[in-house]
Amino acid sequence: METRVTLKGRSLLTLTDLSDMEFSYILDLAEQLKRKKKSGVRGHLLDGKNIALIFEKSSTRTRCAFVVAASDEGATAEYLGVNDIHFGKKETVADTARVLGRFFDGIAFRGFKQETVSQLAARSGIPVWNALTDDWHPTQVFADLMTVKERFGRLSGLTFVYVGDGRNNMVNSLMFGCSRSGMRFVNCTPKELAPSSELVEQARLQARFGGTVEVIHDPRRAVDGAHVLYTDVWVSMGEETKFAERVKLLKAYQVNQALLEATGRVKSGDLLFLHCLPAYHDDKTEVTATSGALEVSDEVFEGPFSRVFDQAENRMHTIKAIMVATLTSEGGVS
Repeated sequence: METRVTLKGRSLLTLTDLSDMEFSYILDLAEQLKRKKKSGVRGHLLDGKNIALIFEKSSTRTRCAFVVAASDEGATAEYLGVNDIHFGKKETVADTARVLGRFFDGIAFRGFKQETVSQLAARSGIPVWNALTDDWHPTQVFADLMTVKERFGRLSGLTFVYVGDGRNNMVNSLMFGCSRSGMRFVNCTPKELAPSSELVEQARLQARFGGTVEVIHDPRRAVDGAHVLYTDVWVSMGEETKFAERVKLLKAYQVNQALLEATGRVKSGDLLFLHCLPAYHDDKTEVTATSGALEVSDEVFEGPFSRVFDQAENRMHTIKAIMVATLTSEGGVS
Protein backbone atom coordinates (compact mmCIF):
# COMPACT_ATOMS: atom_id res chain seq x y z
CA MET A 1 0.00 0.00 0.00
CA GLU A 2 1.41 3.39 -1.01
CA THR A 3 2.15 5.77 1.87
CA ARG A 4 0.68 9.23 1.35
CA VAL A 5 2.87 12.18 2.23
CA THR A 6 1.02 15.02 3.92
CA LEU A 7 2.79 18.29 4.75
CA LYS A 8 -0.25 20.56 4.94
CA GLY A 9 0.08 23.16 7.68
CA ARG A 10 3.79 22.48 8.23
CA SER A 11 6.65 24.98 8.24
CA LEU A 12 10.12 24.55 6.73
CA LEU A 13 12.75 26.19 8.92
CA THR A 14 15.65 23.76 8.43
CA LEU A 15 16.07 20.54 6.45
CA THR A 16 15.84 18.57 9.69
CA ASP A 17 12.14 19.44 9.81
CA LEU A 18 11.52 16.81 7.10
CA SER A 19 11.60 13.02 7.14
CA ASP A 20 13.44 11.16 4.37
CA MET A 21 10.13 10.49 2.59
CA GLU A 22 9.03 14.13 2.88
CA PHE A 23 12.41 15.33 1.62
CA SER A 24 12.15 13.15 -1.49
CA TYR A 25 8.51 14.08 -1.97
CA ILE A 26 9.29 17.79 -2.33
CA LEU A 27 11.91 17.06 -5.01
CA ASP A 28 9.51 14.75 -6.88
CA LEU A 29 6.72 17.32 -6.65
CA ALA A 30 9.02 20.05 -7.98
CA GLU A 31 9.82 17.90 -11.01
CA GLN A 32 6.10 17.39 -11.66
CA LEU A 33 5.34 21.09 -11.32
CA LYS A 34 8.22 21.99 -13.64
CA ARG A 35 6.90 19.65 -16.33
CA LYS A 36 3.45 21.13 -15.83
CA LYS A 37 4.74 24.70 -16.31
CA LYS A 38 6.84 23.73 -19.35
CA SER A 39 3.76 22.19 -20.97
CA GLY A 40 1.94 25.51 -20.63
CA VAL A 41 -0.68 24.30 -18.15
CA ARG A 42 -1.96 27.05 -15.85
CA GLY A 43 -2.17 25.85 -12.25
CA HIS A 44 -4.89 26.33 -9.64
CA LEU A 45 -3.45 24.47 -6.65
CA LEU A 46 -3.01 27.71 -4.69
CA ASP A 47 -6.16 29.52 -5.83
CA GLY A 48 -7.25 32.06 -3.24
CA LYS A 49 -4.07 31.80 -1.17
CA ASN A 50 -2.22 34.90 0.02
CA ILE A 51 1.52 34.79 0.73
CA ALA A 52 3.53 37.30 2.79
CA LEU A 53 7.17 37.81 1.81
CA ILE A 54 9.07 39.34 4.74
CA PHE A 55 12.54 40.33 3.52
CA GLU A 56 15.06 41.92 5.88
CA LYS A 57 17.76 41.14 3.29
CA SER A 58 17.53 42.21 -0.34
CA SER A 59 16.99 39.59 -3.02
CA THR A 60 16.56 39.05 -6.74
CA ARG A 61 16.11 35.30 -7.25
CA THR A 62 14.34 34.45 -3.98
CA ARG A 63 11.80 37.24 -4.24
CA CYS A 64 11.04 36.61 -7.90
CA ALA A 65 10.90 32.85 -7.38
CA PHE A 66 8.24 33.19 -4.68
CA VAL A 67 6.21 35.76 -6.62
CA VAL A 68 6.16 33.79 -9.88
CA ALA A 69 5.66 30.42 -8.15
CA ALA A 70 2.67 31.81 -6.26
CA SER A 71 1.18 33.40 -9.36
CA ASP A 72 1.63 30.23 -11.43
CA GLU A 73 -0.71 28.34 -9.12
CA GLY A 74 -3.22 31.13 -8.48
CA ALA A 75 -1.89 32.73 -5.28
CA THR A 76 -1.04 36.36 -4.53
CA ALA A 77 2.26 37.43 -2.92
CA GLU A 78 2.73 40.62 -0.89
CA TYR A 79 6.29 41.92 -0.40
CA LEU A 80 7.22 43.44 2.96
CA GLY A 81 10.70 44.98 3.01
CA VAL A 82 12.70 46.48 5.86
CA ASN A 83 10.70 49.70 5.70
CA ASP A 84 7.39 47.85 5.97
CA ILE A 85 8.02 45.82 9.14
CA HIS A 86 8.99 46.88 12.65
CA PHE A 87 10.65 43.85 14.26
CA GLY A 88 12.15 44.84 17.61
CA LYS A 89 11.28 48.52 17.12
CA LYS A 90 7.59 49.36 17.21
CA GLU A 91 6.41 45.77 17.42
CA THR A 92 7.67 42.39 18.55
CA VAL A 93 8.11 39.50 16.13
CA ALA A 94 5.43 37.59 18.03
CA ASP A 95 2.88 40.39 17.61
CA THR A 96 3.68 40.78 13.92
CA ALA A 97 3.31 37.03 13.47
CA ARG A 98 -0.12 36.97 15.11
CA VAL A 99 -1.33 39.81 12.90
CA LEU A 100 -0.02 38.36 9.64
CA GLY A 101 -1.37 34.95 10.54
CA ARG A 102 -4.86 36.47 10.42
CA PHE A 103 -4.32 37.92 6.94
CA PHE A 104 -2.17 35.39 5.08
CA ASP A 105 -2.01 31.68 4.38
CA GLY A 106 1.79 31.41 4.43
CA ILE A 107 4.89 33.49 5.22
CA ALA A 108 8.33 33.42 3.58
CA PHE A 109 11.05 35.01 5.71
CA ARG A 110 14.47 36.11 4.46
CA GLY A 111 16.61 37.80 7.05
CA PHE A 112 19.23 37.50 9.74
CA LYS A 113 18.32 35.60 12.90
CA GLN A 114 17.07 32.01 12.86
CA GLU A 115 15.18 32.92 16.03
CA THR A 116 13.03 35.35 14.02
CA VAL A 117 11.78 32.76 11.56
CA SER A 118 11.24 30.31 14.43
CA GLN A 119 9.08 32.87 16.26
CA LEU A 120 7.08 33.57 13.11
CA ALA A 121 6.35 29.86 12.78
CA ALA A 122 5.49 29.44 16.45
CA ARG A 123 3.12 32.41 16.72
CA SER A 124 1.51 32.93 13.30
CA GLY A 125 -0.48 29.70 13.12
CA ILE A 126 0.30 29.28 9.41
CA PRO A 127 3.16 27.67 7.41
CA VAL A 128 6.41 29.66 7.47
CA TRP A 129 9.29 29.01 5.06
CA ASN A 130 12.89 29.94 5.73
CA ALA A 131 14.06 31.73 2.59
CA LEU A 132 17.48 32.43 4.20
CA THR A 133 18.82 33.25 7.64
CA ASP A 134 22.37 33.62 8.90
CA ASP A 135 22.37 29.92 9.78
CA TRP A 136 20.36 28.10 7.10
CA HIS A 137 19.11 28.32 3.51
CA PRO A 138 16.88 25.24 3.04
CA THR A 139 14.89 26.41 0.02
CA GLN A 140 18.09 26.89 -2.00
CA VAL A 141 19.26 23.34 -1.33
CA PHE A 142 16.19 21.84 -2.97
CA ALA A 143 16.97 23.80 -6.15
CA ASP A 144 20.59 22.65 -5.99
CA LEU A 145 19.70 18.97 -5.60
CA MET A 146 17.05 19.19 -8.31
CA THR A 147 19.68 20.55 -10.72
CA VAL A 148 22.14 17.78 -9.84
CA LYS A 149 19.46 15.13 -10.31
CA GLU A 150 18.51 16.57 -13.71
CA ARG A 151 22.13 16.36 -14.82
CA PHE A 152 23.08 12.91 -13.48
CA GLY A 153 19.71 11.19 -13.11
CA ARG A 154 20.47 10.40 -9.46
CA LEU A 155 21.89 11.83 -6.23
CA SER A 156 23.11 8.82 -4.30
CA GLY A 157 26.71 7.86 -4.95
CA LEU A 158 27.85 11.23 -6.31
CA THR A 159 30.68 13.31 -4.84
CA PHE A 160 29.67 16.91 -4.14
CA VAL A 161 32.41 19.38 -3.19
CA TYR A 162 31.73 22.84 -1.81
CA VAL A 163 34.73 25.20 -2.10
CA GLY A 164 34.98 28.44 -0.09
CA ASP A 165 33.77 29.82 3.25
CA GLY A 166 33.02 26.60 5.13
CA ARG A 167 30.72 27.99 7.82
CA ASN A 168 28.06 30.05 6.07
CA ASN A 169 24.33 29.34 5.78
CA MET A 170 24.70 27.79 2.34
CA VAL A 171 27.32 25.19 3.18
CA ASN A 172 25.53 24.39 6.47
CA SER A 173 22.41 23.47 4.52
CA LEU A 174 24.32 21.63 1.79
CA MET A 175 26.09 19.43 4.34
CA PHE A 176 22.73 18.19 5.56
CA GLY A 177 20.95 18.05 2.19
CA CYS A 178 23.71 16.24 0.31
CA SER A 179 24.52 13.68 2.99
CA ARG A 180 20.81 12.93 3.43
CA SER A 181 20.63 12.25 -0.29
CA GLY A 182 23.36 9.62 -0.19
CA MET A 183 26.13 11.82 -1.54
CA ARG A 184 29.75 12.10 -0.45
CA PHE A 185 29.88 15.72 0.66
CA VAL A 186 33.22 17.52 1.00
CA ASN A 187 33.49 20.92 2.66
CA CYS A 188 36.70 22.37 1.18
CA THR A 189 37.72 25.40 3.21
CA PRO A 190 40.73 26.91 5.00
CA LYS A 191 41.17 25.96 8.66
CA GLU A 192 40.23 29.49 9.73
CA LEU A 193 36.78 29.11 8.11
CA ALA A 194 36.06 25.48 8.97
CA PRO A 195 32.64 24.53 10.36
CA SER A 196 32.28 23.54 13.99
CA SER A 197 32.90 19.88 14.77
CA GLU A 198 29.45 19.77 16.40
CA LEU A 199 27.71 20.82 13.18
CA VAL A 200 29.70 18.33 11.10
CA GLU A 201 28.75 15.56 13.50
CA GLN A 202 25.08 16.56 13.33
CA ALA A 203 25.24 16.38 9.53
CA ARG A 204 26.87 12.96 9.70
CA LEU A 205 24.08 11.72 11.96
CA GLN A 206 21.56 12.92 9.35
CA ALA A 207 23.32 11.06 6.51
CA ARG A 208 21.34 8.39 4.66
CA PHE A 209 21.90 5.85 1.88
CA GLY A 210 25.68 5.81 2.32
CA GLY A 211 26.08 9.60 2.45
CA THR A 212 29.17 11.03 4.17
CA VAL A 213 30.53 14.41 5.30
CA GLU A 214 34.20 15.40 5.20
CA VAL A 215 36.16 18.62 5.78
CA ILE A 216 39.31 18.93 3.64
CA HIS A 217 41.56 22.00 3.56
CA ASP A 218 43.64 21.24 0.44
CA PRO A 219 41.58 22.29 -2.64
CA ARG A 220 43.21 19.93 -5.13
CA ARG A 221 42.88 16.92 -2.85
CA ALA A 222 39.31 17.88 -1.96
CA VAL A 223 38.04 18.03 -5.55
CA ASP A 224 39.65 14.78 -6.74
CA GLY A 225 36.85 12.67 -8.20
CA ALA A 226 34.17 15.33 -7.70
CA HIS A 227 31.02 15.17 -9.82
CA VAL A 228 29.80 18.56 -8.57
CA LEU A 229 31.79 21.68 -7.68
CA TYR A 230 29.86 24.36 -5.83
CA THR A 231 30.92 27.76 -4.53
CA ASP A 232 29.35 30.87 -3.05
CA VAL A 233 30.42 34.47 -2.47
CA TRP A 234 33.35 34.84 -0.09
CA VAL A 235 31.69 37.60 1.94
CA SER A 236 28.06 37.19 2.99
CA MET A 237 25.62 40.05 3.52
CA GLY A 238 26.42 41.80 6.80
CA GLU A 239 30.12 40.84 6.66
CA GLU A 240 31.33 43.46 4.19
CA THR A 241 34.00 44.76 6.58
CA LYS A 242 35.76 41.38 6.30
CA PHE A 243 36.23 41.62 2.53
CA ALA A 244 40.03 42.01 2.43
CA GLU A 245 40.52 39.31 5.07
CA ARG A 246 38.32 36.82 3.18
CA VAL A 247 40.00 37.44 -0.16
CA LYS A 248 43.39 36.76 1.43
CA LEU A 249 42.15 33.53 3.04
CA LEU A 250 40.24 32.23 0.03
CA LYS A 251 42.21 33.27 -3.06
CA ALA A 252 43.67 29.74 -3.30
CA TYR A 253 40.10 28.37 -3.27
CA GLN A 254 38.87 30.02 -6.46
CA VAL A 255 37.02 27.59 -8.73
CA ASN A 256 38.96 27.98 -11.97
CA GLN A 257 39.94 25.78 -14.89
CA ALA A 258 42.89 24.30 -12.99
CA LEU A 259 40.58 23.21 -10.18
CA LEU A 260 38.16 21.69 -12.70
CA GLU A 261 41.05 19.71 -14.17
CA ALA A 262 41.96 18.47 -10.69
CA THR A 263 38.63 16.64 -10.48
CA GLY A 264 39.81 14.23 -13.19
CA ARG A 265 36.43 14.49 -14.91
CA VAL A 266 36.90 17.24 -17.49
CA LYS A 267 37.66 14.85 -20.36
CA SER A 268 34.72 12.57 -19.57
CA GLY A 269 32.39 15.55 -19.11
CA ASP A 270 30.98 13.91 -15.99
CA LEU A 271 31.13 17.20 -14.09
CA LEU A 272 28.82 20.00 -12.95
CA PHE A 273 29.51 23.51 -11.62
CA LEU A 274 26.93 25.28 -9.44
CA HIS A 275 26.67 28.66 -7.70
CA CYS A 276 23.64 30.03 -5.81
CA LEU A 277 24.30 33.57 -7.21
CA PRO A 278 25.10 36.40 -7.34
CA ALA A 279 28.58 35.41 -8.52
CA TYR A 280 31.68 37.56 -8.75
CA HIS A 281 33.12 35.93 -11.88
CA ASP A 282 34.45 38.91 -13.87
CA ASP A 283 35.26 42.63 -13.52
CA LYS A 284 31.81 43.92 -14.41
CA THR A 285 30.54 44.70 -10.89
CA GLU A 286 31.43 47.41 -8.39
CA VAL A 287 32.93 44.75 -6.10
CA THR A 288 35.20 43.21 -8.75
CA ALA A 289 35.92 46.25 -10.94
CA THR A 290 39.55 46.44 -9.87
CA SER A 291 40.20 42.92 -8.61
CA GLY A 292 38.54 40.79 -11.28
CA ALA A 293 36.93 37.43 -10.57
CA LEU A 294 36.75 36.22 -6.96
CA GLU A 295 35.22 32.85 -6.03
CA VAL A 296 34.88 31.58 -9.62
CA SER A 297 36.64 32.44 -12.87
CA ASP A 298 34.65 33.70 -15.82
CA GLU A 299 35.92 30.74 -17.85
CA VAL A 300 34.26 28.28 -15.46
CA PHE A 301 31.11 30.35 -14.85
CA GLU A 302 30.43 30.66 -18.58
CA GLY A 303 31.86 27.23 -19.43
CA PRO A 304 30.26 23.95 -20.54
CA PHE A 305 29.97 22.47 -17.04
CA SER A 306 28.08 25.42 -15.58
CA ARG A 307 24.36 25.01 -14.90
CA VAL A 308 23.95 28.07 -12.68
CA PHE A 309 20.98 29.46 -14.58
CA ASP A 310 19.16 26.11 -14.59
CA GLN A 311 19.83 26.13 -10.87
CA ALA A 312 18.39 29.65 -10.54
CA GLU A 313 15.26 28.65 -12.47
CA ASN A 314 14.81 25.62 -10.24
CA ARG A 315 14.46 27.95 -7.26
CA MET A 316 11.02 28.76 -8.61
CA HIS A 317 9.97 25.14 -9.14
CA THR A 318 11.16 23.91 -5.75
CA ILE A 319 9.70 26.88 -3.88
CA LYS A 320 6.42 26.23 -5.66
CA ALA A 321 6.57 22.60 -4.53
CA ILE A 322 7.18 23.65 -0.92
CA MET A 323 4.20 26.04 -0.97
CA VAL A 324 1.89 23.54 -2.66
CA ALA A 325 2.91 20.75 -0.29
CA THR A 326 2.40 22.80 2.87
CA LEU A 327 -0.71 24.77 1.85
CA THR A 328 -2.86 22.10 0.17
CA SER A 329 -4.14 18.63 0.92
CA GLU A 330 -3.66 17.12 -2.51
CA GLY A 331 -0.11 18.36 -3.08
CA GLY A 332 0.72 16.52 -6.29
CA VAL A 333 -0.38 17.07 -9.87
CA SER A 334 -1.61 14.56 -12.41
